[in-house]
Parts: sequence; C-alpha cells; structure tokens
Amino acid sequence: MAHVSTLEPSVGDIVKITSTRPISKRKRWRVVELIRKTVNLG
Repeated sequence: MAHVSTLEPSVGDIVKITSTRPISKRKRWRVVELIRKTVNLG
C-alpha cells in the first residue's frame, strides 16, 4: 500500500513510488510521480 498525497492515480495507471519512513501501520511507500495514465476506451 502506498501513500498518495497530491496525485490522483487511477487503477491501471503507471506510477513511480519510493520507500519512506512508516506513515501508518501498513504504509511504507509514497507515490512520487504519475508516469502514464490509463487510456479508457469505453
């Protein structure tokens, strides 16, 4: 599980994450960059 602060990724998006100090019991990763959005063809 990764912490997302300002970015708004959706399921299927490609993101860059980095390890960080524990934010909560399970969150040890933080989303740094949104690399590619998913194309919705529907």
